[in-house]
Amino acid sequence: MKREYELSLVIRVDSNEEVMNDVVTEVKGWVEVDESSAVTKIDRWGRRKLAYEIDRQRDGYYVIMQAEIEPTSIDELERNLKLSNSILRYLLIRPD
Repeated sequence: MKREYELSLVIRVDSNEEVMNDVVTEVKGWVEVDESSAVTKIDRWGRRKLAYEIDRQRDGYYVIMQAEIEPTSIDELERNLKLSNSILRYLLIRPD
């Protein structure tokens, strides 16, 4: 049974926009690991100043994804997000 989730990402800023697009595509692939899960909306907030320095980064590229995900695949998604060097922070929640 799919559930609605919202995934917020702060991506490490590179000078190349193409690299950040590749990271977003990679995360989308992790969410859509099986045919029952799907990303329904992607909002790119763009480059923003961080409230505090993370891994010597002062700015981050913010992306918000809304998706329908199988709860059984959440653990693998979070493991991939934690291991990625391109992602500074993430937050996965179920909206009300």
